[in-house]
Amino acid sequence: MSFENKTIVITGGAKGIGRACVELFHSQKANVVILDVDADQGTALANQLGERACFILTDVSKESDVIAAVEQIKSLFGAIDILLNNAAVQYFSTVTGSTLEAWDQTFAINVRGGFLCAKYMIPSMQAKGKGVIINMSSVQAFVTQRQVAAYATTKAAQVALTRSIAIDYAPTIRCVAICPGSVDTPLLRDLASQSPDPAAVIKECEDMHLMKRVADPLEIAEFVSYLASDKAAFITGQAFRIDGGLGIMIQGSKQE
Repeated sequence: MSFENKTIVITGGAKGIGRACVELFHSQKANVVILDVDADQGTALANQLGERACFILTDVSKESDVIAAVEQIKSLFGAIDILLNNAAVQYFSTVTGSTLEAWDQTFAINVRGGFLCAKYMIPSMQAKGKGVIINMSSVQAFVTQRQVAAYATTKAAQVALTRSIAIDYAPTIRCVAICPGSVDTPLLRDLASQSPDPAAVIKECEDMHLMKRVADPLEIAEFVSYLASDKAAFITGQAFRIDGGLGIMIQGSKQE
């Protein structure tokens, strides 16, 4: 697929799924804008890609950062065609065990960040008469594990936000959500490293999926690319699970 003359903004684009999407869209001739708080990796990635790629240091939870980024994007590339709300954080805790600060930070990045980016980029799409917003949710919007109360709640909120954007801005703008299972990203590795046996955690993640592995970030990026393209022009308001079968089988003893 080609996205020539299209501009895509990818939040959390310096690492993991975001980075895979940046690299794929750039290879498909898009203008790619990386928004991230990691200046070193974001700058290095933009420099590696060269022409048609830029990095803007942005905390998506801060309205002033998002507004400034949008103005810079418009000055560089003109209209914004596609927004991928991918930036996210996760920590382990129950409702009673969570601090208010950690809860609020998770919502600020995972939910407020997507809201702010949509709020300030939708007018550019409307002016052009067409646009696509993709929210990177999670399978944990539907099925979840213990001790991820804040993360799971934000991922469900992203699905609700997807529906609202799709309804309010149709037919000009399409909005969809992607809900991956476990993906081999720095975030997954970092969370696993908090365990005394990180390798066992990764193996447990693999075994939870019917495919007996976690996804490669490029597998998610390929699906993002399809949904962003005109091949998916009749798709909006939906949340798509790309989860290797995670959560569809009831665990229990075998009966012959």
